[in-house]
Amino acid sequence: MANEELVAHNATQFEKAIIELCPGIYTAVGFAASTQHMIVGASSVTIVDTSESTAAATNVLREFRKITDKPIDRIIYTHSHRDHISGASVFAEGREIEIVAHADFSSDLVGQDETRIAPAKALGRRTLAQFGLGLTPQERVSIGCGPGDRPTEGLGAGHIPPNRLIAGPCTMDLDGVEVELVFAPGETPDHIALWFPQSGVLIPGDNWYHAFPNLYAIRGTPYRDFQAWADTLTMLDGFGAQVLAPGHTRPVFGKDRVSEVLTSTARAILHVMQHTADGMDAGLSLDDIAASISLPADLADKPWLGEFYGKASWSARAFAVGTLGWYDGNPTHLGTLSDKARAKHMIVLAGGVEALSAAAHASTDHQWTLELCDHLLAVGVDVRELKASTLQDLAHTEINATARNSYLWEAKRLRSQPS
Repeated sequence: MANEELVAHNATQFEKAIIELCPGIYTAVGFAASTQHMIVGASSVTIVDTSESTAAATNVLREFRKITDKPIDRIIYTHSHRDHISGASVFAEGREIEIVAHADFSSDLVGQDETRIAPAKALGRRTLAQFGLGLTPQERVSIGCGPGDRPTEGLGAGHIPPNRLIAGPCTMDLDGVEVELVFAPGETPDHIALWFPQSGVLIPGDNWYHAFPNLYAIRGTPYRDFQAWADTLTMLDGFGAQVLAPGHTRPVFGKDRVSEVLTSTARAILHVMQHTADGMDAGLSLDDIAASISLPADLADKPWLGEFYGKASWSARAFAVGTLGWYDGNPTHLGTLSDKARAKHMIVLAGGVEALSAAAHASTDHQWTLELCDHLLAVGVDVRELKASTLQDLAHTEINATARNSYLWEAKRLRSQPS
């Protein structure tokens, strides 16, 4: 089972297609986690973004070659996330070509300092959970920003480092097609948006897609600047684009609709910021702020703001921690108890292990069941199956793909642990 809205989002947004944006500019949707764009010039081709795997890139290139056999002379990366840069070698077709990126381009695929202290194993485990790697396509359904059923052979294997770094906004000639490269910080600080003034096509990278923006990725990321993201959406709206071709999901056609999706998404980000700031100023706990957030009625009904990928409550937590850090102003939280110590106190309050276990099994509140299970697990009581089945039940109702994948992935991990 899966949430019907999530299933519908996957079916409508990620059906495989090569979509013509205007004469000579095309977008590949549904072949990979991200989209790939092709600009056909007078005698050569430019590719914008290259997917997360060599297998996906190969499938996209095969489709693009049905349109043109002109050589690919350049690749432009909208930003450095690996799902946009990992199929470049396929599109380069064994040739040395120009690879364009932002001057601050920084990818975890290359040049990493292995002596730097970082929670790499935690990041790896949480990444597997968020994207449901190891789940079947039927279990996964979607990854929120792309199809759940997609090729993953050669993940990260085809990246080519950029050899032309853009230090400021500029205009480029893509073999007869004029494009403006615009700095557009948002999901990452190294974002480049592409504006084609002659055709009215705008490629915003991952600063917009048909889902609530992933202001915080649960795999774990540095703080994403909410204000910069909202400002970029407002700036992009100023181009008056006729076509919006995002880095994930299908393109949007029509000047009015493009403006609507950009401005409403900017407003949604600002709403999260305001709600969280107001709650913090009022001395509310972060749990209460996150539990009480919802979009205004005139935004909540926008299908492109459905929480298929990002989530407002997660975003509120990220904004609070990103602006003022982990301390929420309640001095109780300046001290701490270990999970085990807290669990022991809870067991005493409940009247013993058996009583707490009975409460966990009897609860119809899935979140409360999980919290009680964690207390029991902290003192060595084996309620892994109860926690796993509760996670599975939550997954079936969850509209957010990354939450669903994480619930199912962690349930499988619990069930695979030796007794």
